[in-house]
Formats: sequence, structure tokens, C-alpha cells
Amino acid sequence: MKFTKIIASLAIAGLVFVSCKKNTVETLAPATAEASIPKEHKPIAPENVQTASFTIEGMTCAVGCAKTIEQELSDLEGVEKAAVDFDKKTATVTFDKTIQNPEKLTKVVQETGDGKTYKVSNMKS
Repeated sequence: MKFTKIIASLAIAGLVFVSCKKNTVETLAPATAEASIPKEHKPIAPENVQTASFTIEGMTCAVGCAKTIEQELSDLEGVEKAAVDFDKKTATVTFDKTIQNPEKLTKVVQETGDGKTYKVSNMKS
């Protein structure tokens, strides 16, 4: 009985450690002054503001997957705001349409994983 509990505990721990595809080595590194300063975005002219909403399939956790995708989108040039909702499997991105477009946003989301993990669908802009 004790052996079974140990095996079950190891299996659960293994699943927790491998559930997200993104390597967490970066998050374990000590924070530098650069990392703690939020990226400053240039203001977008009102006539160039566009919002895209889309569904992201393949996310397995809110902290590793959803937050990583949100950060990748937020760091793009021309992106004013990005929000990823893990529970609803949706993302909403406000961006400058002269710099970014929905196809580029889709590519960034898919490249955040291994190219096969995250799938973007239902793009509305």
C-alpha cells in the first residue's frame, strides 16, 4: 500500500512538472533590473488602433502557458495591450494596425510553443 502511494505521488509530481511546454528556467533565474521594468509602448494614433480576439487551443495551465503567451504578445512592437484568459481559452490584443496584423499575432502564439502545441482559431478583428 505504501509503495502504491509513493508511485502515485511520483506520477502526479511528474505530470505537474511536464504539463507546460515552455521551459521554466527563465522564470527561476534571478530578476534583473531590465526584467523588472515593464516594456514601454509608443502611443498608437487613434485611427490605427485595432483589436483582435481569438481562441487558443492547447494551453494546459494558466501560469505557464497563458501568461507566457500573454507576455510574448505584450512584448511585440505595436501592441498596446494583450490579455489571455486561460479558462475561456481566448486572447484579446489591442495593436497598431500599421505595425502588426492578425497573421503576425497568430504566428507569435504558435511559435511560443513548439509550433504544434498552440492552435489559433476564430480570429475576429
